[in-house]
Amino acid sequence: MPPFALPTHPLRIATAQAPVAPGDIPANAAAVARLVRVAGGGGARVVVFAEKFLSGYEPELIRGEPERCAVGWPRDSRLDVVVDACRESGVVAVVGAAVHDGGELFVSALVVDGGGVRARYDKQTLFQAERDLYRPGDAGLTLEVDSWRLGLGVCYDSGFPEHARAAALDGCHAYVVGALFGVGNGYHESRIWFPARALDNTVYAVLANHVGRTGAWDTCGSSAVWGPDGRLVAEAGPRGEEIVWADLDPAVLSAAREAEPMLRDLGEGEGEEDGVARRVVRAGG
Repeated sequence: MPPFALPTHPLRIATAQAPVAPGDIPANAAAVARLVRVAGGGGARVVVFAEKFLSGYEPELIRGEPERCAVGWPRDSRLDVVVDACRESGVVAVVGAAVHDGGELFVSALVVDGGGVRARYDKQTLFQAERDLYRPGDAGLTLEVDSWRLGLGVCYDSGFPEHARAAALDGCHAYVVGALFGVGNGYHESRIWFPARALDNTVYAVLANHVGRTGAWDTCGSSAVWGPDGRLVAEAGPRGEEIVWADLDPAVLSAAREAEPMLRDLGEGEGEEDGVARRVVRAGG
């Protein structure tokens, strides 16, 4: 697809929030499978989950028992229930996980469809407290679903304008992030970052946040979708399990890019930002 080409038809996306069981991948995978089916029943083609949803934000559990509390790579049978749900629902899931690969740990977003775990994006910008446990990712990831290009991020990535800009310059139409924002400053912070990432790049911005307590964090929920003009499209409440759906619309995307031509004026066709590595994976086909 040429850079900045528009999708051919709308895409319904869902962002899901639910409490997680500490370190219990089978229980959390079952929750993902159930929510995938609910999201698919509401017409979603893609559903997004929070950072490390499959294990919870549990650094000491993951450090102490990585084979139990992190997802194995490249294959982990505990995710078969998610694959089954995606196949039955026709949904592509983007699921947060701590990943154990070759003796090293990563904070990842897993791309799952009815054919299996298609790819993983590893968080490139680790929060300070994560740096002694996890390795940073070395490449961005663009997910293609139907004619939409979705740039993946994980939590702290979204605080850096360059991260979303690299996705936009790769032709992405939406910036899709699983995160952990806590009670206190988290709601305010997310409501600054995500509308800014959306408007700066004239892309949709999608946030899946944790809800309730995970590890040492009391989280603020409020998973949401913003339009390419930076305005809020849909938002979950601060507490409790909830799914919100949003229709990403090529006509809205086109109108926003005509009204705010910053992306085009950067220079159509630049592709990768400053030579930063980026991968593309297709799912749900």
